[in-house]
Formats: sequence, C-alpha cells, structure tokens
Amino acid sequence: MLPVLGYAMTLKVRSSSPPSKGQSFFENTDWWDELLAVPAPRILVVQDMDRFPGSGALIGDLHACILKKLDCVGVVTNGAVRDLPRIEGLDFQMFSGSLNVSHAYSHIVHVGGPVQIGSLEISPGDLIHGDCHGIVRIPRELATRIPATASALRDKEEKIMTYCHSPGFSVEGLRDLLAEQ
Repeated sequence: MLPVLGYAMTLKVRSSSPPSKGQSFFENTDWWDELLAVPAPRILVVQDMDRFPGSGALIGDLHACILKKLDCVGVVTNGAVRDLPRIEGLDFQMFSGSLNVSHAYSHIVHVGGPVQIGSLEISPGDLIHGDCHGIVRIPRELATRIPATASALRDKEEKIMTYCHSPGFSVEGLRDLLAEQ
C-alpha cells in the first residue's frame, strides 16, 4: 500500500438493521457537499456504530469510484469494506476493521463531528496519514516539522544499522553510539 495523506471528513453509519426512512444509502447524498468543503486531498473516515461493527460495508467499488472523483485518496473505518479486487486499480486506499461481501443495510446516521476509530478520535479537517502500518492523526501545528524530524530520525537509524552490519560491531560500541544520539 502506498502511503496516503489527506484531510478527514467523517460519517457515522449502521448496517445491521434497515434505516428508519428510505431504502438506499444513495437516497442520502447531501454529505457529498460536506465532503467537498474539506480541503483536498480527502480521506473519508467512517465510524460503524453497530454493536458489532462490520455487519455491512458502506464502501465498495461504486463508492470508491465516486469518492476518487471527489478527490478522496482513501477511506478509514472500524467497520467493513468490500470489492477489493475491483478497487485495487483505482489507487484508492482502504483501512478497515474487516471485509464483508455485502453492504447489508448500510446507511448514514450522522454526518460530520468527531468519530472514534479504535482508540483514535478523528474530527473533520484533521490531517490523516496512512500506510501499511495503519493510520495516524497529525496535529496541524506539527505538520511542517515532520519532514525534518523524519529525516533526522532516519539518519540516526541508518547510522545504527550501518554499525550493526559492520565487522567491528560490539555491544560496547553500540552503547557508545547510542550515547552519542
């Protein structure tokens, strides 16, 4: 999975029982306007509010295609996603708690506001980074410092790894190198 970086737009959904009104999640498209109000690139963050998240998957190939056209680079959910083979070629990342073959009764119960994905609270407009290791929320005030900090950390780690692979490696030498850091 290639890394993604984008601004969060949040939804809360349910899938285990039918919506109280309407028959389809496509009858509720007003949330697209709120999505477009978030700066691009965007990441849709969906909290599944069911007692057992993942009984249905709101995001499949059709939603992924629509979201991609709306400048979304991915989706994050504690629930399920589906249609992985068809989404693979879209350059659209999905981070989910599970997979499901059906959308079941998926319907949106709330647009915007904070959501909880695992132990991470995410609000609309939060900067989100995701890669093969998972997702993190990046405080905006720290975002500009990340490249320099990451570069310095990478340099320290490379120095340690180079020493570990050297023929002169010793525990005492490693301790000395770590003390310099």
